[in-house]
Amino acid sequence: MRTAERNLNFVFSALKSVARLKNNYCMKDIRVVLTIAGSDSCGGAGLQADIKTISSLGLYAASAITAVTAQNTMGVRGIEAVAPAMLSAQIEAVMEDFAVAAVKIGMIYNRENVMAIKGSLAKCGYHGPVVLDPVLVATSGDSLSGETLISAMKTELFPIATLITPNIPETEVLSGMEVKSLDDMRSAATKIMHETGVPNVLVKGGHGTGNAMTDLLISADGKDRLYSAPKIDTRNTHGTGCTLSSAIASHLALGFDMETAVGKAKEYVHNAIAAAKELNTGHGHGSLNHLFEPKKMKI
Repeated sequence: MRTAERNLNFVFSALKSVARLKNNYCMKDIRVVLTIAGSDSCGGAGLQADIKTISSLGLYAASAITAVTAQNTMGVRGIEAVAPAMLSAQIEAVMEDFAVAAVKIGMIYNRENVMAIKGSLAKCGYHGPVVLDPVLVATSGDSLSGETLISAMKTELFPIATLITPNIPETEVLSGMEVKSLDDMRSAATKIMHETGVPNVLVKGGHGTGNAMTDLLISADGKDRLYSAPKIDTRNTHGTGCTLSSAIASHLALGFDMETAVGKAKEYVHNAIAAAKELNTGHGHGSLNHLFEPKKMKI
């Protein structure tokens, strides 16, 4: 009897110790960015670029895969979309467990997954920043979109996005306008805003000519902002757009306003390109150096 009593007292004592530890131990929140994008088997773009970018900026990267690609730095060999139900399950699993501070959406590939993304974000009651990179064509020139994707993105996702980040060819497709100058970029971005309701459009000028890369941010409040950087002579530009959009989402998650978030993201991308200039990553368009200066996780 005495042995049983001693054992019972030991159990009670242990439980009290655990309770004290639990009360004294304060969990620290981390900043989570969810990337919803396609997988790039060579690791330079898509989901892999997003995870590297978010992590190197000191945030926690969660992910939902929209499609699997077989590709390298020279081209895309195959694409297989993830089933809409599985895509929704991924998004909802993350949203139910994490306090997501920002969402980045990249390659979607088909209309069915556009609807899955929209439905899951609504179901989970997400109302934070959404940065949408309307990926239509890979750096290699290969198409990354199905036939009905463009209209579905414009009608279903643009209205719930905080920012879209098309390059010049994508801006031309989305606006139906030819873009050859800064004024054309401004007119096309304004047209997209008026037609879709998206409040901010960042037209990326990397496909333009000249020695400077100039991006234009147009906002619904009437403001516009130019971001210019010297063009770096390198073939290692695979995943630049993915990296920029996930960097913007990361800085929005950290609480920066849109203009500042874009500026900081542009600086990060420029430095990542410069840091990869002399690296040999594949025989085509190589990757950026996302980990040139990784930061400690923000708490």
